[in-house]
Amino acid sequence: MHKTDSKEKKSGTNDNLSSGDEKDAEGEAGFEQIYAQSVRPYPRSRKVYVDGSRPDIRVPMREIAQSPSLGRSGNAEINPPIYVYDTSGPYTDPLAEIDLYLGLPSVRSRWIEERRDTEALPCFSSQYTQGHLADQETAALRFPGLKRQPRRAKPGMNV
Repeated sequence: MHKTDSKEKKSGTNDNLSSGDEKDAEGEAGFEQIYAQSVRPYPRSRKVYVDGSRPDIRVPMREIAQSPSLGRSGNAEINPPIYVYDTSGPYTDPLAEIDLYLGLPSVRSRWIEERRDTEALPCFSSQYTQGHLADQETAALRFPGLKRQPRRAKPGMNV
């Protein structure tokens, strides 16, 4: 996955967000702030993965460190970490390369294709989506690097 650094973003590689006027500069500063917050790890915890039912499934968990507690004898007792399901996606994973312009990686696409119950469409078929894509006022809201094809269930299949 490509990781874009802030210098590339500010130099105008993304025309939707870097047109040079004051409003875009404010938006870019806000974007940088969001990015910084999105990749910061949570305090006293770390992201770990549990192996799933297949080799390509890794279930994200958060290992949360507990403070020691005072035992009956008056001595400090070390408490084991607590593990909880982590819904933050690749964020907070120090090894993940995050690019907010490209969106999240398509983790499930191979699994969906392996089921053989869907087919790719040549383009978005709903009038709503076609209208949204044609609307230049919403162009800046789109992920410029996102190029996924829409899919639909094959005849007689439910997904």
